[in-house]
Amino acid sequence: MPAQPVPAPVSPSTEAPYPSPGYSWYVVGVLTLVYVFSFIDRQIMSLLVRPLRRDLNITDTQVSILMGLGFAIFYTLCGIPLGRLADTRSRRSIIAAGLVAWSFFTALCGLAKNFGQMLLWRTGVGVGEASLSPSAYSLITDYFPKERLATAISVYSMGIYLGAGLSYLLGGIIVRLASMKEAWILPLVGAVRPWQVIFFAVGLPGLLVVFLMLTVKEPVRRGILRQASGIPFSQVFQYILENKRTFLSHNVGFGFLSLASYASGAWVPEFFRRDFHWAVLKTGLVYGTMVMIFGAMGIVGAGRIADAMRARGIRQGNMMLGAFIALLTIPTSILLFLAPSGNWATLWLVPACMLAAAPFGIAPAAIQQMMPNPMRGQASAVYLFILNLIGLGMGPTAVALCTQYLFGRDEAVNYSLLIVTVTASVVAALLLWSGLKPFLRSLERLTAWAADQT
Repeated sequence: MPAQPVPAPVSPSTEAPYPSPGYSWYVVGVLTLVYVFSFIDRQIMSLLVRPLRRDLNITDTQVSILMGLGFAIFYTLCGIPLGRLADTRSRRSIIAAGLVAWSFFTALCGLAKNFGQMLLWRTGVGVGEASLSPSAYSLITDYFPKERLATAISVYSMGIYLGAGLSYLLGGIIVRLASMKEAWILPLVGAVRPWQVIFFAVGLPGLLVVFLMLTVKEPVRRGILRQASGIPFSQVFQYILENKRTFLSHNVGFGFLSLASYASGAWVPEFFRRDFHWAVLKTGLVYGTMVMIFGAMGIVGAGRIADAMRARGIRQGNMMLGAFIALLTIPTSILLFLAPSGNWATLWLVPACMLAAAPFGIAPAAIQQMMPNPMRGQASAVYLFILNLIGLGMGPTAVALCTQYLFGRDEAVNYSLLIVTVTASVVAALLLWSGLKPFLRSLERLTAWAADQT
């Protein structure tokens, strides 16, 4: 990949015009589709808890490690160096290479014979997916002016919920079809179980999307003119330390909202199966539809609200909106996980899916808002490191540990979900609200930094 030197910032008035809105939204559409495939590959395992426990002879906690911690560790660790590459190299090429990697490793999960092999292939999926968001955030920031940035990133982040929803929706159908036979005979592979067929079915099609990614053009990097070498991570880290209160309240606060979201995404299908005795197909259709429709509405709606707040002069609107979302999640979780029937639980899934999705367009938009352009990819990687280590790493496992060790029975998964989501939301609300004033000070430091560079 050819190096792209990172120059020093200049006045926006001297910059080249933004690409046409039509092409800019086309790029967002392609990136959103790639994000959809990443979340299909990531979330499909939540529909396969029962056969994985049976065939790999593992527990709820081990399944949660495969869904969360085992994936998240390498996803987060690799995100930082890949974020640095996003600040200096072709972002399109980084994403394309990662797409090939995670699609290939998802398919390999279908060949796993035991917990160790499955964990190895899941870490490979995590490494591949770590390439996506730092580069995508950086690309979108260079395609859109600031007043439309939160909406554009929210549309991209909608891929989380389209992908997760499709993994439940199509996954439920594929599970039903694959389960019609006890074993399948596939070319080159031989006899496989239905759950193995599912990993092949969701992993391999992603390889075709690479060709669409290659139609994306590298935009001009905004806010830079003079040629210079890439800013070292030590300088980025120093800038983050100077804004540590903002970064801690933002990254950890949104991290705990992510914990609540990932905990629900991993275990809500089992909640419906264990507590209401729903079949996998029914759960996949209902939950998948809810996540796709209302998750997408939540994330895009929050982006539009944040842009409107910014237009009214509320510069810390992303943080403030995140705190309100956390507060609303508390009563919604109580109503959902203590619902007396599957129908009532389905009703409360509507606001639950909207609230679970809402923070994850406004959170990365806030990072882009407060960081200098040459540092955005690395800052996004640090954000994703903390967000996913807390959310993806801890969320699914926290629920499994409560179910297995606190309550000691599978049917108590609803109480485990309630404890985890409510606790995480309270912590998130406190942290995000405490970060409002530090965030404004960080915006002032950014203005001073830009002035020093000109």
